[in-house]
Amino acid sequence: MRLGDLLIQAKLVSPEQVARALEAQATKGGRLGDHLVASGAIDHERLESFLHRIPAEPANLLSTNIDPAELMSILLKNIYVDHLESVRQFIEAIKLPYNIIVDLVQMGIDRQLLRTLGQRSDSPLDLCYAFTDGGQRWVIDALKQMRYAGPAPVTLDEFSQQVNLQKITNELITVERIRKAFGKLVVEERIVEQAGPALNSGRAMLLYGPPGNGKTTVALSFANAFNDVIYVPYAVYVEGQIMRVFDPSLHVPLKSDELVDHGILSFVRREVYDARWIPCRRPFVLTGGELTLEMLDLRYDTQANFYEAPLHVKALGGCFVIDDFGRQLVTPTNLLNRWIVPLESRVDFLKLHTGKSFTIPFEEMVIFSTNLDPEDLMDPAFLRRLPYKIEVSGPSIDIYREIFNRECEKQGMTLPPEILEYIVYKLTQDKGLELAAYQPKFIVDQVVATCKFLGQPTHFEPRYIEYALDNLRVRRSGNSNKVTSAKV
Repeated sequence: MRLGDLLIQAKLVSPEQVARALEAQATKGGRLGDHLVASGAIDHERLESFLHRIPAEPANLLSTNIDPAELMSILLKNIYVDHLESVRQFIEAIKLPYNIIVDLVQMGIDRQLLRTLGQRSDSPLDLCYAFTDGGQRWVIDALKQMRYAGPAPVTLDEFSQQVNLQKITNELITVERIRKAFGKLVVEERIVEQAGPALNSGRAMLLYGPPGNGKTTVALSFANAFNDVIYVPYAVYVEGQIMRVFDPSLHVPLKSDELVDHGILSFVRREVYDARWIPCRRPFVLTGGELTLEMLDLRYDTQANFYEAPLHVKALGGCFVIDDFGRQLVTPTNLLNRWIVPLESRVDFLKLHTGKSFTIPFEEMVIFSTNLDPEDLMDPAFLRRLPYKIEVSGPSIDIYREIFNRECEKQGMTLPPEILEYIVYKLTQDKGLELAAYQPKFIVDQVVATCKFLGQPTHFEPRYIEYALDNLRVRRSGNSNKVTSAKV
């Protein structure tokens, strides 16, 4: 991904500004960043700050700070597993620059593990290689020792430094950003006013309140308030071990915009960024009742002999949301004790199966979400460690009406005032329920389904509403005074 694309994705410049800067670069030469600054698209300090966070490509084999023999082993595993032949394919697989690949290939040739097949074109990128018989046996044995075959890892020091460069507190969240992040979600204004300072602090947050009012939705909406590009490594090299970090199910890589290619675009102080890192949005990792203490430790694959980073490590630079807190198999006390040191010191400790421990920065926001009473879950000492506590309670009648109207609009329906009054009365008086944000969608969907079944235009009718409310809360037969909630 090129500099212009990265700046656009970070919303620091517009596609039109980059296009104009590219035209100037094509005419006058020079660097894209200089043309963007000269045109007023971005100021020099902001560009410098952005570029400072971009991982620099290693200049040579020594600057990777990883044993060359380890890198050669990873390259040969990639060649074997994916049936690669050309230098071009090697570069794409291991994510290292051409000059380093040439050095690694030469090591393989010197050790009689690889042999040259020849060139498919005039480009040195199309020079092809194959295993010797000895190389074939060597790589099979290497895979038995460790099956990792993928991009080259970065060092633990490089990983820690990058995490510190892209703290979530680097971004200033404004009222406008919060409102835009919520989009069409209808929330109380006080939630907007409380969320901003909490997000800007980067400290732990507690969302609490009765079920069905959108705590999880509110938490996930916070992801839209952040614009920064962060860099996530495919893997990290720790004490001779490999820890895989990038997870396509959790990390959202940025896509290149379709811009006119004017040749290789250079950064202000470097030519290209390190492809072992993937430009991503800030991760928002959600876990719920399935969370256990073991999931917060390194997971060692005894068959493949490498590690998978725990969920909270994959969330570095973003948010880690613990949903349904208090309903995990592990007790709330034990789970909270696991977070005391990271939340206080902003450092976490992980242990390898060899017994060696290492530290990483704990730069992420932890959001606890629960529909249980916080004072029943946490002692006062831990509650003090959660400086931001936001109640996501049942909606006011005005908010409830707004949610209902929006759900009706989606279905092409109108909500007469008397129908809303009837629904609120039946819910609160007959059913004994409090108003909740999930109810309008549930009721509208049920009424629409009934109308569709009966072949009628979608409309509200008292008995259709009764059907919906009975599905919302079931009456037990034989005792009309007793009701039980249906989980929605």
